[in-house]
Amino acid sequence: MSRVLPHPWLSAALALTWLLLNGPPGPGSLLLALAVGLAVPAVMRALRPRPVRVRAPGALVRLTAVVIVDMVRSNIDVARIILGLRPGGRRTGFVAIPLDLREPFGLALLSIILTATPGTLWVQYDSDTGRLLLHVLDYTDGEAWIRRVKDRYERPLMEIFA
Repeated sequence: MSRVLPHPWLSAALALTWLLLNGPPGPGSLLLALAVGLAVPAVMRALRPRPVRVRAPGALVRLTAVVIVDMVRSNIDVARIILGLRPGGRRTGFVAIPLDLREPFGLALLSIILTATPGTLWVQYDSDTGRLLLHVLDYTDGEAWIRRVKDRYERPLMEIFA
């Protein structure tokens, strides 16, 4: 049964949503709802990622604390820039960061951390070279940004997922 309906609740919800979005249910609409309800969960099974294994839960807790502190600091810094409370001009820029991290879950988490932190944005990642292109709202020193990402985020992520 699980081969035909790997996720029965998802199948039912998709079929019901299909029927609700396509007006009065007719024979063709019912047939398409059944097809969508069966096909989409089967495709989703092929996309299922492998299980994640956290090897250092303590490092995950420390990383979470670092990220929270960095987000609060970044919010304050960005607010100062926007409100014009920071002396000197603002200079945006791009930083190319060579990453040693290759674990897909670690990279995904790093992208979330960098994009969710105000003032930084994950722009591009080249999986062949391991280079990350990061946009920074307040660009001062590229080497400082490289050290910050590698020391504060990449190293703990490598410990957690390696």
